[in-house]
Amino acid sequence: MNIRFDLRQVRAFLAVASTLHFKQAAETLCITQPALSRLIKGLEESIGAELFTRTTRQVELTVAGRLFLGECQQAITHLERATHLAQQAASGDIGHLSIAYNDFSINGVLPSILDTFKEKYPDISVDLVYMPSHTQHKALLDHEIDVGFLIGPLDMAGIQTFRAALERIVVILPRRHHLADRQQLYIEDLKDEKFILGTENGWREFRQYIFNICIKAGFTPQVVQEASTSSGIFGLVAANMGVSLYSDCINRFQRDDIAVVPLDHDDYSVETIAAWSMSYTTPSFRLFRELLESRLGGES
Repeated sequence: MNIRFDLRQVRAFLAVASTLHFKQAAETLCITQPALSRLIKGLEESIGAELFTRTTRQVELTVAGRLFLGECQQAITHLERATHLAQQAASGDIGHLSIAYNDFSINGVLPSILDTFKEKYPDISVDLVYMPSHTQHKALLDHEIDVGFLIGPLDMAGIQTFRAALERIVVILPRRHHLADRQQLYIEDLKDEKFILGTENGWREFRQYIFNICIKAGFTPQVVQEASTSSGIFGLVAANMGVSLYSDCINRFQRDDIAVVPLDHDDYSVETIAAWSMSYTTPSFRLFRELLESRLGGES
């Protein structure tokens, strides 16, 4: 299908859609109201559908207009990103990579991957943004990030994944806890304990995983405190407020106020995956993906 309208008409449509007022939209665009009306009329004729219903008192989007609006907003986002990348290339910055991460990845496998990547490709700029796993799902679909490091598995249309790490679940206890000197623990050993978990907003997938394994063992964890970060969870445990479950990447930390005891079962583990959109990849990301595959192997 040949597109018979231009970006100026689309921006005019977005301005009217955001204000639902032709005069205000025209002032925002610094054009006259008749000129704006001509742009909208030409766009509607090109599409073959009315986008607005107009009366003397109000302007409303039609059903076609609402559908067109959603797609146009995504298209503008992609065009702005493309412009930004082109400007970077023109200024001598030959590449850019946007990476989202969760707590497990930044405390586990990701730092060494980034260190190797930056050493190999020093001219590629890397933006890191903290983002909970469930938030990354939408960011990947909307192409807001190039790659996300999050809890797996993930089965989403258009999204490809790669296992970056598989780490055992461990119990975190106050140093003076009566179970702290055990070589390993069974999940049933924790049925009478008070739990400290990450918040629902930031730790949704891992919280659900903890609830699932506890309920399977015959009890529901008694959550008495929540924290938004790993360090917050560790601090509350150290303060003897309760116990928690975490990945064994915690062993990279050196703390003498908490004890880390593995669970008995190898099946108790958390998977960290790298995920990206199959429909949108940049040259910089392709280099990053090659590095992942060469360092980690694994299954896509």
